[in-house]
Amino acid sequence: MRTVKYGDTSIIATVYTELFGVQAYIVKGVRQSSKKTQGKASYFQPSAILEMEVYHNEMKHLQFVKEYQWNYLYERLLFDVVRNAVASYVIELLLHSLKEPEANPELFYLIEDTLKQIDRGSDTLVSNLPIYFTLHLSSELGFQIQGEYTVATPVLDLQQGFFTESIPSHPYYIEGALSQTISQINAIQFYNELDNIKLNREVRRQLLQYMQQYFALHIHDFGEIRSMVVLQEILS
Repeated sequence: MRTVKYGDTSIIATVYTELFGVQAYIVKGVRQSSKKTQGKASYFQPSAILEMEVYHNEMKHLQFVKEYQWNYLYERLLFDVVRNAVASYVIELLLHSLKEPEANPELFYLIEDTLKQIDRGSDTLVSNLPIYFTLHLSSELGFQIQGEYTVATPVLDLQQGFFTESIPSHPYYIEGALSQTISQINAIQFYNELDNIKLNREVRRQLLQYMQQYFALHIHDFGEIRSMVVLQEILS
């Protein structure tokens, strides 16, 4: 979710929804200083998970929100520096990756489940989640990494998106232990399996950089993920 000010008292919130994909909503009055609206702006923090009743018109770029309430109340994500940084990365990655408004229920559930896991998962799980989420997001967007690391296929070709036997002619590839780790995380289906992946800060930093390169190769005008700098600093 991303918000910008609209008029004197309202906001426009860009939201990923289950039914309509990416949509922009005018939320009236949330910036007013009154008892009725006090605290309403907190509902539209970037990682908020809400239930919303909306007016939807496919012919319009801006929609309206009628009612909204919490769907999930965070316990740690909003107050823990590491968890908040991981959530910020997830949200920014989505903003750079989702170019069309189409609905994708599987992607919606991936986002929702990931944010909940950031809130309640172990420290190790949360530290590994950015890599896991990036890999699984690529699958939902149609450019999943194919194959796996083996003795016969030890090189991950980022441009082609598959494991191969030899180093390609271009510079976009991973080999060795990093390639093996990507293969291991890419095969994970359940979040709790991330607890078994022990990585240090430098390995996570390198893997995330390679994943950003992978997305830039497959998404036109992908841009730079600014939250990466903070994320790489705090993940140990």
